[in-house]
Amino acid sequence: MDRLAFNAMASINEERLVRQQLTNDLANVSTVGFKKTYEATLQPQQAVGKGFDSRLQPLIYTTDRVMLDNGPLMVTGRDLDVAFSNKTVLGVTGSDGTLAFSRRGDFKVNTNGVLETGSGYLVRGQDGNPVTVPPGVKITFGSDGTIFAADPNQTGPQQQQVLGQLMLRDASTTPLIKRNDGLFQVDEKPAGTDFATGPEPVNLTPQALEGSSVNPMAAMVKLIDQSRSFEQQVRIIKEAKSNDEAGASMMKVA
Repeated sequence: MDRLAFNAMASINEERLVRQQLTNDLANVSTVGFKKTYEATLQPQQAVGKGFDSRLQPLIYTTDRVMLDNGPLMVTGRDLDVAFSNKTVLGVTGSDGTLAFSRRGDFKVNTNGVLETGSGYLVRGQDGNPVTVPPGVKITFGSDGTIFAADPNQTGPQQQQVLGQLMLRDASTTPLIKRNDGLFQVDEKPAGTDFATGPEPVNLTPQALEGSSVNPMAAMVKLIDQSRSFEQQVRIIKEAKSNDEAGASMMKVA
């Protein structure tokens, strides 16, 4: 009974991380540019300690590495919306003031005239500084991240001027992990570390947004499977307790 309850309880405790990851994915089904992380796996490990030499304890292995698979493309027609292609990521200023990366492309201009993402993080240019938009100027984006500015009140054909360029990096050869604020950073490097762009070209699609890469149906099926596994482990503990009580009653002197 002790061995069954020990393993079942350990499995319940370890699988909580998988449930947290699944619920987080489901909560971000409609989040623009949201990316999943690599899923956790449950593996047996030899238990250490007196009386545990013959026991294998389930242990969860997790990683926060970001899966940069493309999400569905949604055409919006809005000039400040962009969707990043391939493994392209955008440099932004994180909540701690350091350099971070994101796939969110629903831009807006704040009250200070600085370009920021829909979640409020400042967008950085290729020089590493925040992108500042002059007042009364309409901006558009090129497929390579170039920022064009034009005066909407100008009569006749509008003349566009280059305002700057977005800080874009190809992360096809650089593993990224999630930060506490939901942004990305280079794996096994301090927060704020930049990296050299990879071999693939960096590009984006103007006037469009990238949807979440989470498949809601697949996530729901996995969550149901986790619930069934939890119920099974609880049932094992109850059955082990019942067997132990039955064995103890048989040992009683009549």
